[in-house]
Amino acid sequence: MEHTTDALFGGYISVLVAIVMGFILIVTALLATRLLAPFSRERNKGATYECGMLPIRRASTSIGMRFYLYAILFIIFDVEALFVFPWVLTLGAGAYAAYWTMFAFIAILGAGLAYAWKKGALQWR
Repeated sequence: MEHTTDALFGGYISVLVAIVMGFILIVTALLATRLLAPFSRERNKGATYECGMLPIRRASTSIGMRFYLYAILFIIFDVEALFVFPWVLTLGAGAYAAYWTMFAFIAILGAGLAYAWKKGALQWR
């Protein structure tokens, strides 16, 4: 019984060691930053810096909704690339169903791109 347990959990020991080491490294970096980095409590520290000129507006300006639309479209097509590259590498003989599944996936994304284009979402204003 013990032999099968070792075989079952033997691969996870390296994962556990990596998690513990990662945690230790992150905590060490945060503590070292807190102890060694200089901190200033001056009022001007939080002000926006514009090449020596007085700040024109606050640093926390609002970002337009069009930026979020571009960001969402980028994420959608970035995720598509994330799925397509491994799929191409594993596509081999007898992968008829996988081919048409990916074709349907790309067709749905293409329809989304066509819709965004038709609505004028891709025009810079």
